[in-house]
Amino acid sequence: MNIFQKITYSSQARNNLNGLLLTLSCLGLSLLTGCANVIPPCGAKISPPSSELRNTKWELTRWNLAPNSVGEVRARPIPQGEAGNAIQIVFDAEGQRVSGSTGCNRFTASLDEDSRGFTFKQIASTRMACTPQRMELENDFLYELNDYRSIVRNGDQLLMIGSDREVLSFTQRPNK
Repeated sequence: MNIFQKITYSSQARNNLNGLLLTLSCLGLSLLTGCANVIPPCGAKISPPSSELRNTKWELTRWNLAPNSVGEVRARPIPQGEAGNAIQIVFDAEGQRVSGSTGCNRFTASLDEDSRGFTFKQIASTRMACTPQRMELENDFLYELNDYRSIVRNGDQLLMIGSDREVLSFTQRPNK
């Protein structure tokens, strides 16, 4: 191999390497962008104490499904519920119970708190008949309440991150 062939080969290898690095950089950026709705903001608190949530009301405004096989985050449609009832969680003034609406039925649960945060215990709900799609959404929502991994609060936003990597995003509403 003469010197000209070596330079040409070296130049082609460098171009291939630069192309590969550019592709990997773009892929990494797209994955980060896809997860932007899931990653908590820097000032957010992970698993705030229940006392911080006392006497507050939260409405579900977005439901991100777990990322698919290529890392895309998809949003689950959230209907406003039968007769316009939104999915809501209300923390009581004593910090011992939560209640709310699944959009069709009412639910209640007790709070169990330790040094790592709090969990919902003894979740119970009414059993009114709803459309099959609404019942599926209600069952999935109650499952997420029972199986979340962490809660992040950032001002009037509350993220509930499930162990299945689904993220329920709530917005604070006036507690009447």
